Formats: sequence, structure tokens, C-alpha cells
Amino acid sequence: MIESIHSLYKKKYNILLKNTQQIEKIRHASQVAAKILNLLCREAKAGVTTHYLDILSRELHKMFKATPAPLGYGNPPFPASICTSLNDVICHGIPNDRPLQDGDIINIDVTSIVDGYYGDLSRTLIIGNGSSDAYRVVQASYESLKTAINICKPGAKLSQIGFQIQSVANSLGCSVVHQFVGHGIGCQFHEEPAIYHYANRPRQEIIMQPGMTFTIEPMINLGSSEAIIDKEDHWTARTIDGQLSAQFEHTLLITPTGHEILTLIEPEDADETVPELFIRK
Repeated sequence: MIESIHSLYKKKYNILLKNTQQIEKIRHASQVAAKILNLLCREAKAGVTTHYLDILSRELHKMFKATPAPLGYGNPPFPASICTSLNDVICHGIPNDRPLQDGDIINIDVTSIVDGYYGDLSRTLIIGNGSSDAYRVVQASYESLKTAINICKPGAKLSQIGFQIQSVANSLGCSVVHQFVGHGIGCQFHEEPAIYHYANRPRQEIIMQPGMTFTIEPMINLGSSEAIIDKEDHWTARTIDGQLSAQFEHTLLITPTGHEILTLIEPEDADETVPELFIRK
């Protein structure tokens, strides 16, 4: 029966349900990515440049015997080892020499490859004293991810993730970006299925099964949900109205009894700046 489910999901949806060995490798890659992100977040302070964070990321990847997945990815090739998305940047922000300033919000997105397997997560930080709007959009992204994760288990509809995120974001007066999605991950950087973060009714409803690994990464805006892509670098996605955007992300595994958040850090690695949702219980 298990083999038939694996075959069905691969044939019908192109979804790879991972086996025990693959899950262990993905779990390890996810732990490496989580440790690297945690160390980067500790260094993200006023006066520090995102270029410095990128250099540090490259050194940390070497230390953990990992490879940063974004570096050289895509067309044109992404030029950095991490994405650093600042204020009105929704995602795919490229590190540069602008120092972080008091009141900025920044999303740091890390994807690490270890032994050919991938782990992916991100967090949004408020630098110093943020505005009430900054706290609201960050809360909306954080709470929407938390709520979406809670419904993940075998038999649940994948589309329900978007309904949960949309509900939380709207309740806080924010909008959900439609142009970017979460995704399957593990054996490749981007796999099926696509994870929509907004309320949606697909033609073919995908039911969560044990062995599925995917990211949930709601991108939440204060104003319009629409994104515009930088015409020069072809990567940086900004809000169309210049308002703030925030994002949180985890890599998840669907288990026989529920779910496992693979990108959690151990309690001994955490400090007061680490949100509860990012610490292993």
C-alpha cells in the first residue's frame, strides 16, 4: 500500500514522498541551515551591512561543510549566498553595502545543501526600535506561519495552508503576496508541490501524506499584495506601493502522526532574540 501511494504521488503530482534515509539527510541539512541562520541573526544589528552578513554566511557554510544553494542559482545567476530582504523588499533581496539602520526590518533567508540534500528557512528581524506598522506586519507573517503549520498532518488538504494564512493576515489588516509560493524541497531546491499562501481552490486537491517535505513561507505586506521585480538585477521583488513586507519560513516533514518542523534550533543555541516557533521543544 505504501509503495502504491509513493508511485501515485510521483506519477499524478510529480511529488516525491521521501524514504527514511532521505528524511534523515534532509533533516541534517535543515539543521545546518537553521544554525547558520541563527548565527547570522545574532550579527544583524544597526551599522552592519548585508554584504558583511553574506560574507559571514559563506564562511559558516564552509565551517559546516555545506554549500549555499542561492549562490549562482537561476538566470541570471543569483550573486550571493543568502537573500536579505529589507523593508519594502518582499523576497530575493541581494546583499549590499548599505548599513542596517534603527527601525529597519530585514528578512534573512538561508538555504543550505549538505551531501546533496536541502534545508530552507528564513526569519524577519526588527533592527532596534521599529514602528507599530513594522511590528504588525512581522506579527502577521509569524502568526500566519504558525497557524498554517498547526493544520499540517496526513489527510489534511494542502490548500488549507493558504486559507489559514489569508485569515490571519487579513485579521491584522495585511495582504498576502500571490506571486511567490512555498515549495517542495529536500532532494532538490525547488520540487513539487507549490504551496500557495492565499485562499485557493485547486482543480486537483492534494492531500498531505507521510514523507512529504515542503516549505511554508508566507510573504505578508502592509499594503497592496502586488510585487514588482527590479529591472536591473531581475531578482529583487518589492512591494508596488513601497510599504513594508515581512516573511517567516520553515521546512516541514509530514509524519505518520502529524508533522515535524525540520528547521528548528536546539534550545541551547537559542537566546532571547529567537522566536518560540524556531526553537525545538
